[in-house]
This record gives sequence, C-alpha cells and structure tokens, in this order.
Amino acid sequence: MKNFFAVLGGMGSIATESFVRRLNSKTVAERDQDYCNFVVFNDASVPDRTAYLLGESDANPVPYIVEDIKQVASLGPDFIVLTCNTAHAFFEDFKAASDVELLHMPYLAVKKICEEFPRAKRIGFLGTEGSLKSRVYEDAIEAEGLEFVVPEYELQVKVNYLIYHEVKERGILNEKLYHEIMSELKDVDVIILGCTELSAVEEDSREHPYTVIDAQEVLVDECLKRMKGN
Repeated sequence: MKNFFAVLGGMGSIATESFVRRLNSKTVAERDQDYCNFVVFNDASVPDRTAYLLGESDANPVPYIVEDIKQVASLGPDFIVLTCNTAHAFFEDFKAASDVELLHMPYLAVKKICEEFPRAKRIGFLGTEGSLKSRVYEDAIEAEGLEFVVPEYELQVKVNYLIYHEVKERGILNEKLYHEIMSELKDVDVIILGCTELSAVEEDSREHPYTVIDAQEVLVDECLKRMKGN
C-alpha cells in the first residue's frame, strides 16, 4: 500500500473507533477508492498515561508507544497520528523514535482555535489530570497569549468519572453528564476537548449550545487535508 498514514490507537479503543468512524464519515466519497489509505495499531496494552504522569503507577507507557512507532514506521507511512491527547506529554520521545512525521494533536487544536475564534481570550480545558500535569495544552494555549482555564476540583472529579468510569470502563457515552460538565465550566469563550474519550461523547452528543473545539476532530480534518492530494 502506498500513500497512507498510520494511526496509533488503543488509548482507548472506543476513542480510536470514534476517530476512524469520523474519518470515514467526513470523507467525500462515491466509491471505495475515494477513502483514505491508513493502518490502525490498536495497542490496548499501553499502560495508563495519566497514572504514570501522576506517579500513581510505575508502568511507563513510553517504551510501548516507541515500539509501536518503530513498527509502524517500518511500513513507510506518509505520517503518523497518535489518538491520545495525554500521550503527547512524551511527544519529544516519540518524535525521536522515527524519521516519519508525527502530528501533534494539541498544537493543531490550539491553532484551530486561533483561526476560528480570533477574539477568544479564555479557553476552557476538559481532559485528563495527566494532560493538566504535563501542561501539554496549557503551554500551547499560553504561547498564543490566551488564558488557560481549568475546572475546579469538584468539576475535574466529574470529568475523570466520565472519562474513566463511563467511557473507558463501561463504554457509556453519558450525554447528560457531559452537558452538565460543560455548563459548569464558567466564563470561557471556547472549550477545548483534550481527551479522545470526551471526543467520543461529543460525536454522540453534538446538540448543545457550547462553543467547542474537539482536538480529535481537528486531527481528522488534518488527515483528510493531507490525504486529499493522494
């Protein structure tokens, strides 16, 4: 296969399925050959990224993902995407593992905010505590001169519950809890979804009044743009 890209997934598997489904649904196609060429590595064995970043686990996810990158790079993709926001905390380690370009989902999402909402000043963030600790989104947002707004402790507890208990553990896309969380993130111009489990819920729960930039959907659009010429 030529003119293809690689998807590193399994973090988690439901979120990876959502990415592939969105990629196909947003493709303008009249025949099989109009869809993108890609391979999916759904490595569900990668240890939890947040648990490692918070010091709650000694299981380092980096060697697992580096091995995946090396394996998929040997196939010769045009580029690689990593469908886990929190894993981007280790982006430099992954970038050094291969000469194949690795797209940076958080950077792409922040760039999208600047393009679509140039007057936005306060950017609310919904994601894992691992992403918060690593500052992967905070640094990107503040580099653009924007204010990074995080949930209060009680609200972050709800975010954690939705990500881990509802989506990852039970496979439930809890629309009611998702909308409740967004309603409680006050005084923000845009909400950035920095967790692919939340992206999966957003895909299923789009009817709401909140201004959202979904990092996973931004990544889907970037893949489609890059593959259009192929």
